[in-house]
Amino acid sequence: MRIALLILMAVIGALSSGTASAQSETDRLRDALRSATAQTRALEDQRTALQAKVADAERKTAEAKKEVENVKAQLKKTEKEHRDAVDEFNQRLAERDDTLEKWKTAYEEAATVARSKDAERAKFEGEATAYKASTKSCVAKNTQLVKAGKDLVQRYRDVTIGEIVVAREPALGLRRVEIQNQLQETQDKFLDQKVNP
Repeated sequence: MRIALLILMAVIGALSSGTASAQSETDRLRDALRSATAQTRALEDQRTALQAKVADAERKTAEAKKEVENVKAQLKKTEKEHRDAVDEFNQRLAERDDTLEKWKTAYEEAATVARSKDAERAKFEGEATAYKASTKSCVAKNTQLVKAGKDLVQRYRDVTIGEIVVAREPALGLRRVEIQNQLQETQDKFLDQKVNP
């Protein structure tokens, strides 16, 4: 716009200084004025177009900045969520490891107790077997002792006065030897049945 005013002033100045100049110079100046006006309009149109482009570029830049800020915010949020998820996962993993270690310890303790109980059971079974065998032996020997005792009691019941006299007879002493042999056999039977600890 300033350029057009300067040209217009130059033209007016030239017209006022030389009205006497030829018509051709006026035409030439008019052509120059028209040309300057057209150039001014073209420049104004270019300036308006450039201003529109600049405004559009500034708007797009602002939108891009806003979008970048949004993306940065989302990225920070995502990074925080990722860190939180990793921390939670690591915490769960540590808790699982602790629980697993406790289970291992408890299992080892239970296995140790089970092994000791199995050893005790085997020992007690061995002792029970030995006691059963010993008890059977004692019962068998007791049965033999009772039988030997009954035989002895029966012999004493069956002894007659004549046998007592013959047993005490001093001359031959045959019956006495027989009775002593019987007593020795009975004593041997009792000793055979004696339980040795």
